[in-house]
Amino acid sequence: MALSLADAALLIIDVQQGFEDPSWGRRNNPGAEENIVRLLEAWRARHWPVIHVQHQSQMADSPLNPAGPGYALKEEVRPQPGETLITKQVNSAFIGTPLEALLRERGITALVVVGLTTNHCVETTTRMAGNLGFDTYLVGDATATFDRVGPDGKLYRAEDIYAISLASLHGEFAQVVTTEEVLASAQA
Repeated sequence: MALSLADAALLIIDVQQGFEDPSWGRRNNPGAEENIVRLLEAWRARHWPVIHVQHQSQMADSPLNPAGPGYALKEEVRPQPGETLITKQVNSAFIGTPLEALLRERGITALVVVGLTTNHCVETTTRMAGNLGFDTYLVGDATATFDRVGPDGKLYRAEDIYAISLASLHGEFAQVVTTEEVLASAQA
């Protein structure tokens, strides 16, 4: 399946050191960062636009609080000169940031979304991107999430949360694709 990547930016959401903190619990898809790096290398090789998003938690004890070491982006995805870095304080990269204006100014009509975590900031940003009219590709195998305990006290496995998030987004807010599909289209 060929994807339309003309005018597409790679949007890398919250790939931060703080997600290594054991307080998050068990995670799925340990290969997500490897896939993100592969996509990032492809975008850089073609001089296509890359936008990094960094979560600035306002909670003092959060592993993503700017005062702590977990706030830093992971080494393998740190921005290079010419790449945009946007900070956010809520789940959506569009709320309280210049993201939408920046995309419109640059004529970017499509987004390839990757990052952490699938069911939080990635999902929220993907929904808004679709609602704002961007052609949105969510690279499922370049995202990951963690086990969660529901309000009923039941433990929900990361794999199930991840699958439900992707199923909820696909076809309505985005087209869920794989790293291989994106890389194949980038070569075309």
